[in-house]
Amino acid sequence: MFQEFIEILILSAVQGISEFLPISSSAHLILVSNFYDLKTGSLLIDISLHLGSLFAIIFYFRKDLLDLKNNKKLLQLILLGSIPLIIFGYLLHSTELIYLLRNLKVIAWTTFFFGIVLFFADQQKIDKNISTNLNIKSIIFIGLFQILALIPGVSRAGITLTAARFLKFNRVDSSKISFLLSIPALAGASFLGLKNAANQPLEINYLIILSIILSFLFSYVTVKFFLSYINRFSLNIFIIYRIFIASMLFLIIYS
Repeated sequence: MFQEFIEILILSAVQGISEFLPISSSAHLILVSNFYDLKTGSLLIDISLHLGSLFAIIFYFRKDLLDLKNNKKLLQLILLGSIPLIIFGYLLHSTELIYLLRNLKVIAWTTFFFGIVLFFADQQKIDKNISTNLNIKSIIFIGLFQILALIPGVSRAGITLTAARFLKFNRVDSSKISFLLSIPALAGASFLGLKNAANQPLEINYLIILSIILSFLFSYVTVKFFLSYINRFSLNIFIIYRIFIASMLFLIIYS
């Protein structure tokens, strides 16, 4: 039981932290699996972890989501920007092409390459914000970039931040756009997971409940920390970290 708790704790930390930071959750899951032989992983646990993150981001932005009178346009744009990812994600999963991309070399190189791309995007001068500059054209641009997140190692948070920074949105608003876009993305991932698990016996045990709770806590704290951090600092620390993780993956691959 103690080992199961530790493994759920590790998985929840990986999911909750890497889901919302521009560091690639796929790369971290690969590293964890290489250094630690997890016994508790399952489709239902994966769904639970995603649900925990989904509940956390909804809870964090609950005031914005419930204030339809003032945020109706923003929420409509977020839904519009999510359509490309939902369509392509469904196609890749239904055709099982998504599994061809889950390659260690792909993850290593995309973690490295898109970290460099994020660096150049983060050099853009700031002159745009959500309230006045987010429109159909910009959200579609960001939404199309988000499709790349279907490739493991790219990082959904990272690629949406990259697109928003290329459009010269400030770092905080770029992060908010990324976080809000994660709601339909996580909901879609959870739906696909539940669809795949339809033939499995749905047993709500303490591991599933624990996964949701811990993932929720890690996700919530990460979002709160990141918005506070990015208000004062650049994205350089995450870019350096991505290069470090990619280097570790290169060592695993080529040594």
